[in-house]
Amino acid sequence: MKRLVVTADDFGAAREVNDAVLEAHAKGILTATSLMVAAPAAADAVARAKAAPSLRVGLHLVLVEGAPVLPVSQVPDLVDVHGNFRTDMARAGAAMFFLPHVKRQLAEEIAAQFAAFRATGLALDHVNAHKHFHLHPTIAALMLSIGRDFGLKAARVPLEPAVTLARIEPYKGSSVAALTRPFAQGLRRRFARAGIVSPDAVFGLAWSGAMTGARLKGILENLPEGLSEIYLHPATGAYPGSAPGYRYAEERAALLDPAVIAATQGGDICLGGFCDFPIH
Repeated sequence: MKRLVVTADDFGAAREVNDAVLEAHAKGILTATSLMVAAPAAADAVARAKAAPSLRVGLHLVLVEGAPVLPVSQVPDLVDVHGNFRTDMARAGAAMFFLPHVKRQLAEEIAAQFAAFRATGLALDHVNAHKHFHLHPTIAALMLSIGRDFGLKAARVPLEPAVTLARIEPYKGSSVAALTRPFAQGLRRRFARAGIVSPDAVFGLAWSGAMTGARLKGILENLPEGLSEIYLHPATGAYPGSAPGYRYAEERAALLDPAVIAATQGGDICLGGFCDFPIH
C-alpha cells in the first residue's frame, strides 16, 4: 500500500495561506499542515484547525526568516537588528554549532516553539523546519531531545527521489540537492535510531513554489511504495513576507484539481497524516 501525507507548510503565515489550506483540505487532497506558531496569522490558523479536526497539524519550526517566540533579549545572537531571525544561514549555523551561548539560546527558542504549539491544544502530528534548517546537526539534536517531551513521533527528511521526477518531466539534479543529501541521509538514520517516523520519499524540493497540477498528478501516478510526503505552499495569492516567484495560487489550484483528486482514488493510495499510519 502506498501511504501518502500531503502537507501545506507555512500555516499561520497569513490569512491567504490559512484560507488556501482549509479549502484544500475540505475540497482537495490536502491532509496535513505545518504551523508557524509565531507567525502573524497563527491564532487564526489554530482556531480554524480546531474547527477541522480531520486536518493533521504539525509544528513548522522557524529559525530563519521569521520572528522568535521568545523576547529578543533572550535570543540576541539568533536575530538581526530588526528582531527577526538572521537570514545568513551559513554564518548563523556556524555560530549555533561552535558557540555554546548561541546553542543555549537556540535550545530555549526551540523549546518555546514546542511549548507554544502545545498551548494551542492541537495534537502534534509531525515536526519540520522552515528552509529545512533541521538538516543542521545542532538543530536536529535539539529538536529530538526537546521534542521527546512534547510528543514528537514523526518528522520530515528532505530526500527526494530524482528517478521519480525524471518520469514526469526532464530533470537535472541541483547542486543544492547534492550537497544536502549526505546531511539528509544522516538525519534519516538519526531519526530511525530515535524511533521517529520519517517518510521514505519526500516531494516538493525540486519544484518548491511551483508544484503545478500536472506535476502533482505526475507524482501521484508514479508514487513509490511505502510512506511518502508531498509538501506544498498554497495560498490564495501573495502576502506580506511571501517568497518572490512562488506560484502560491497555482499550488492551491493543484490541490483542488479534479484530475489530481482522481489520481488519489484508484485504491492503491491511502491518504492521511503521519498519525494515521501505524508506526513500525
